[in-house]
Amino acid sequence: MSLHDRIEFAFISFMHDTMYGIFMDAEKLLKPAGIKKGQKILEVGCGPGFFTIPAAKIVGSKGIVYAIDINPFAIKKVEKKIKKENIKNVEVILTDVTNTQLQESSIDVAFFFGVIHNLIGIIDDVVKEMHRIIRSDGLIAIQKGRKSSEDIISLITQSKFFTFKESKKRILLFQKKEKEK
Repeated sequence: MSLHDRIEFAFISFMHDTMYGIFMDAEKLLKPAGIKKGQKILEVGCGPGFFTIPAAKIVGSKGIVYAIDINPFAIKKVEKKIKKENIKNVEVILTDVTNTQLQESSIDVAFFFGVIHNLIGIIDDVVKEMHRIIRSDGLIAIQKGRKSSEDIISLITQSKFFTFKESKKRILLFQKKEKEK
């Protein structure tokens, strides 16, 4: 990775590890996303892991969090955090969201917190991959950010793989549609 990428990640990491904790409660954001005990969760763009440990605590020992990112520095940072916290139900994966390498229909909830704006150019491929890995009653949860709710809803539903379910606080929920026969 370039020096620019390293500096950018260091800044993001600082913001997540300090400022986010002051202004945001990760658990309060995760609960409206539909995350519950025992589920298999995909965290897309885990970054330095602000949401990873709280998500692992919510799903408990019978659940699992797959934390993915394309940045190797993010992966190393999250691995250090889960080791320090002695968390056993997180699998950290260096991969692209369009090819997660996860099993078909294996995920209950995929959450996109603070990353959807980075995926606009590849959103069709992202939605196809989410449709492949999310269970029939599964959800995509997207934290509103820079884009309007209407823009996000349009982006996710245009493929016809997901329907908009509801908005809870700053979280938009999308239900998987089954393939038409």
